[in-house]
Amino acid sequence: MGINPAVAFTTLLLALMIGAGVVSASWGYALGRQALTGVRQPDSRPASSAAANRATPSGQAAVLRNEQDILNDVQTRISGGAAPDAEPPSN
Repeated sequence: MGINPAVAFTTLLLALMIGAGVVSASWGYALGRQALTGVRQPDSRPASSAAANRATPSGQAAVLRNEQDILNDVQTRISGGAAPDAEPPSN
């Protein structure tokens, strides 16, 4: 009883694919670890402290700006003009 060549070839290919997967995974892990060297998590949660600092005093509503005013300000800054002072609209 001999070894079936198709089974041997399939087993060899399966072993090579598993080996290539292990090598690829370890190489990707090493590259990712090297890419993230020096990157660290922030010490605090900036979203919570920023929201607490920007809270409006009680009794005052938040002021919404007109979209067209914002677009005009951006266009002025892009074209090199001076930035206009931001004044809340009087409604």
